[in-house]
Amino acid sequence: MIGVNELTTFFGWCTVINLGVYLFSAFFIIVFKSFTINIHSKIVGVEASELPNMYFKFLGNYKIGILLLNLSPYIALKLMA
Repeated sequence: MIGVNELTTFFGWCTVINLGVYLFSAFFIIVFKSFTINIHSKIVGVEASELPNMYFKFLGNYKIGILLLNLSPYIALKLMA
């Protein structure tokens, strides 16, 4: 059976990895905006004017997911231990 320490370590690393992916995605979208928009509009077939709004929604939803599914359990387990 998995103990509290193993779960805490698991959620801690999940948080670190997902924050890294989030920061990389945000950095790439901000720095290479025109390149990213051109590629995604060609691949997905979405208008280029709609993509910045979709990026904003994606990053917001991903951040909420990280907070709810990774960071909150990590903090709760840290408080329990």
